[in-house]
Amino acid sequence: MDFDFSEEEQAIGELAEQIFKDKVTHEFLRSLEKEEEYFAEDLWQTLADSGLIGASLDKEYGGSGLSFLGITALLELTGKFASPVPILETIVMGALPIQEFGTAVQASKYLPEVISGQLKLTAALVPAKTVVSQENELNGNVDYVPYGLTADLILVPTDNGVYLVDRESYGLNFKPQKTTSGELQSAISFNNVKAERLGSASTEEILAWTQLRVDSAICSILSGACEAALNLTSDYAKVRQQFDRPIATFQAVSQRTGDAFIDTEAVRLTSRQAAWRISAGLPAIVQVAIARWWASEGSFRVMHAATHLHGGVGVDRDYPLHRYFLMSRKLELFLGNSEEQLEKLASCLTSPEE
Repeated sequence: MDFDFSEEEQAIGELAEQIFKDKVTHEFLRSLEKEEEYFAEDLWQTLADSGLIGASLDKEYGGSGLSFLGITALLELTGKFASPVPILETIVMGALPIQEFGTAVQASKYLPEVISGQLKLTAALVPAKTVVSQENELNGNVDYVPYGLTADLILVPTDNGVYLVDRESYGLNFKPQKTTSGELQSAISFNNVKAERLGSASTEEILAWTQLRVDSAICSILSGACEAALNLTSDYAKVRQQFDRPIATFQAVSQRTGDAFIDTEAVRLTSRQAAWRISAGLPAIVQVAIARWWASEGSFRVMHAATHLHGGVGVDRDYPLHRYFLMSRKLELFLGNSEEQLEKLASCLTSPEE
C-alpha cells in the first residue's frame, strides 16, 4: 500500500500551498479576526479559478475527475494554513453527495457552479433528522450548520430523505453561533420551507456515505494543523534562549518535540490510509475509525505540547499558534474525544462485517 500522492495529487498540493503562502498570511488572518469574519471570498475564488475546488468532481461538470484522495492534499493544507474557506463543507459535505446521490439534472445544475466558485455548500449533519418533510416542505430546527451563514445551498437530512435548501428560500431563519475557534456557524429554523429532495436514496444511506468521508477529511485537516504547530514549535525552540542556550538543546524539550513529531506522523499516515481506502473503493470503516482516534488523541497531545513549549507566547493571540489549538479543539469536539473514538473502533472491530 502506497499512501503517497500521485503526480496529479502532488501538483494539487504544490499549487494550493503556493496560493495559501501568498494569501493566507498571519497579518491577513488577523485582519479577518478583527472584522469577525471567517470567510475569505478572494481566496475562495482564486482556489476555484485554479481548478482546486473541482479537483475531485467529474470532468463532465468541469472538474478534474480525481479520486477522494485527490482532495486530501488540499484538506491537509487547509489545516496547515488555518485557511478561512469552506473546503470541507462545500466539497465533502455538499458537492460529493450531490454527485453520488443526486439526479443528473441536480448534478448538472449545481456542480458546475460549485467548481466555478459561484456556489458554496454545506450540510446540517449535526444533529441529523431534526427537520421533518411534508410534501417537500420543511419545518423544524437544526442547531449547528458549519458555514451556514455563508453557504448558498444547504443539504438537510429529514426522516424522508435529504433535501436541498436554497438560502434565499422563504421561511428560513438564521441565528449566528460562535464556535471555539471564533468561526461563526448557524442555527437554522425552517417554517414551511420549500425544498428539493436529493435523488431517491434514503437519509441513512446518504448520511453514512457522507459521514465516512467527512470524518476522513477532518482527520486530514488535523494532520495539517499538527504539522503547522510542530513547525512553529521547532522554529521557536531553536531561537528561544534560557541559561544562554536555545531551549531546543534541553533534553526534556527535545523529547517532548520528538513525541509530538511521532504523533503528527501517526495522524498523517492513518488519515491518508483512510482516504486511500475510500478512493480505492475498499471497506474503510475500521481505517477511518483508527484515523479518528489518532486525530483526536494525537492532535490533542501535539497542541498541548506546542503550547507548553512556547510558554506564554503560545497563548498570545498575536502569535499564530492559537489558531491551530482552537481549530483542533473545535474539530475534536466535532469528531468526539479519544475515549469515544475507542468505543466506536471497538464496535467496528467486533461487528461481523463492515
